[in-house]
Amino acid sequence: MPVVETNGIRMFYEERGNLTSEPLLLIMGITASGSVWEPHLAEFEKHFRCIVGDNRGVGQSDKPAGAYSTDEMADDYAGLLDKLSIKKAKVIGCSMGSTIAQKLAIRHPEKVDSIVLMCPWARCDNAAKGIFQHIMACKAHLNPEEFTRYIQLLIYSKASWDDEKVAADLAEGRKNAHLDPNPQPLHGLVGQAHACINHNALADLHKITQKTLVIGGKEDIFTPVWMADEVTNAIPNAELFLYEKAGHIFHFENLEDFNIRVSDWLLNN
Repeated sequence: MPVVETNGIRMFYEERGNLTSEPLLLIMGITASGSVWEPHLAEFEKHFRCIVGDNRGVGQSDKPAGAYSTDEMADDYAGLLDKLSIKKAKVIGCSMGSTIAQKLAIRHPEKVDSIVLMCPWARCDNAAKGIFQHIMACKAHLNPEEFTRYIQLLIYSKASWDDEKVAADLAEGRKNAHLDPNPQPLHGLVGQAHACINHNALADLHKITQKTLVIGGKEDIFTPVWMADEVTNAIPNAELFLYEKAGHIFHFENLEDFNIRVSDWLLNN
């Protein structure tokens, strides 16, 4: 995986698809490296030049100590695009990645074409802040298996837990959690969590004039529907789609439909 120097850090990234196709930047969420996009890249790389980075604080990118901000992380990606000589890209941001995508469009509007915001929020209420604070506490006190169980409880819907095959897959994921070759250190998660807690773009979302798809799950307990509604209502050219019986990880719970739906939307916007 190549590396670039951007905004004071070394960022690892991967490019997939045809380099002559339209660029598509994919930004993943808290705790997750860019490799989590793999099941989506199988479809997206057919149509786009896909650029996938590891956020600061995770994967093979630098993990500086201290609190991060979504402004800072947006600038990380602006620098990555510059290093790749990409003037403008379509952008998909998932969860924390959606907050980074918002700030990228606000701070560097000339670099952003259309945007897909997955399970986004414009600001945290006290409940959301409490969840991120609890994620930090769990990371500090739980072993990898039990920390993974907590994250799974946050992101999967009841329908997934009730499906015996999915439940078995989740158990296997917990069992193998300690095998991660690049485990996120506590200080990396703490930095990202502070970026999530302190993100507040609500007053500036009207500045995002690009066509925007807000997409999520109706049973998301991590970033509830009111958050998606608030983002959609604040962005002038935004539309909203929510999956039934789906949680924060709706894009895996509805993998095939999501991949095709988002690809088609981006190809037409």
